[in-house]
Formats: sequence, structure tokens, C-alpha cells
Amino acid sequence: MTGQNIHIVDRVELEPGRAREFVAAYLADYAPRAVEIGMTLDGVLLSPPLWLDDDTNTVTATWTVRGHAEWWRTAIARRFDAAFTGFWDDVAPLISSRSRSMAANVDDLDGLCRV
Repeated sequence: MTGQNIHIVDRVELEPGRAREFVAAYLADYAPRAVEIGMTLDGVLLSPPLWLDDDTNTVTATWTVRGHAEWWRTAIARRFDAAFTGFWDDVAPLISSRSRSMAANVDDLDGLCRV
């Protein structure tokens, strides 16, 4: 058993040449507030693995929270906290598309499903 972590995965496709600027803003503005509300940053990945000036990069940021109660608490905070909504409004010109998904280790599902 690995625990009951829920993984939150942000995938952000950037406008050409804007990845470095987005990552800097994400780490300076979004990440500290996310940590304050209880999220743990696992990592930020860049694909392809080089800063592109004339093409798009995709940033994948992975976070964890402990269990469904923490997931709900952080989800509500992210949805209604002006720091989060303002961040996404501010970086919108850098982004061509973005998505967020949630996942859990299959070994944890029985425990996570007991709500």
C-alpha cells in the first residue's frame, strides 16, 4: 500500500517562445499559494526538454494531496481563491491550451473510495 495520495496533473501547452516565462510565473506565483493550501509539488516537466523560441513547449506540473478530504479542500480553495483565478487570467496570453486531471495509484483506490 502506497498511501492515499491523489495526484493533480496540470498540462499546459504554451504559445511559441513563452515556456520560460510561464514556468517562472507558475513557480513564483502559483506554486507558493498551492503549497500554502496543502498541495505538494512533485515536479515540473518540460516537453520537449529544451526551451523553444519558435515552437511550442508543454509544461506538465504534478502535485499530490493526501486523500479525498484534502483534495476537496484544495479544489474548493483553488476554485474560489482570487490568487488562483487571477494567476490563470494573468498568464492566459502565454497559453494555447491547458488541462488538469486527477489520478491515484490503483492500490489506493479501495481506501480512497470509502468516503
